[in-house]
Amino acid sequence: MLTRKVSIAYPALCLGFFIIGCSVSPPIANRDSDGSSIVCFGDSLTEGVGASRGHDYPALLSHALGVQVINAGVAGETTADGLKRLEKDVLQKDPKLVIVLFGGNDFLQHVPREEVFKSLDEMVRRIQEAGAMVVIVGVQSGFWGDAARADYARIAKRRQAAFIPNILDGIFSEPSLKSDSVHPNDAGYEKIAQRILKVIKPLLEER
Repeated sequence: MLTRKVSIAYPALCLGFFIIGCSVSPPIANRDSDGSSIVCFGDSLTEGVGASRGHDYPALLSHALGVQVINAGVAGETTADGLKRLEKDVLQKDPKLVIVLFGGNDFLQHVPREEVFKSLDEMVRRIQEAGAMVVIVGVQSGFWGDAARADYARIAKRRQAAFIPNILDGIFSEPSLKSDSVHPNDAGYEKIAQRILKVIKPLLEER
């Protein structure tokens, strides 16, 4: 009788640990970062092309968080371009958290996918070596599709970075959320900001 009780309890105990384990978020490198700034690093989607003044997503994050958020977006840039200005525009800002959003221009300029994600991986590596947390924001809709999502996710997993897939989901295909064929309008950027805010707020909480 004792043996039967143990045999029933053991699987139940294992199931409990499994459920608990599944509810735990993956570890984020530099979660205890002592940096002083939040930097949004990317291309036109970060700069805010198509948004009215104060409605680019870094400005919306700043308003929601009540802290300064640095907009380090430059329209037209590829990942290789971003890598060249990483030191000046990101690492020298004493970052605590860096939101990285690149990829759209690489597609438009037909940059080989292998080169794109090699540059992105190098960005993340260098930012983390400087002691900051990283959030990788993926671009998928209308671009590389599922193949790109897997590449973004692979880097995020290997580097222990937070990952937001397909940031343009439901925006790229919705004319009422866009200012032109590619860029969001104010309403579209509000959706982007909310998606990013949901991920970064827990990362910025005191440990």
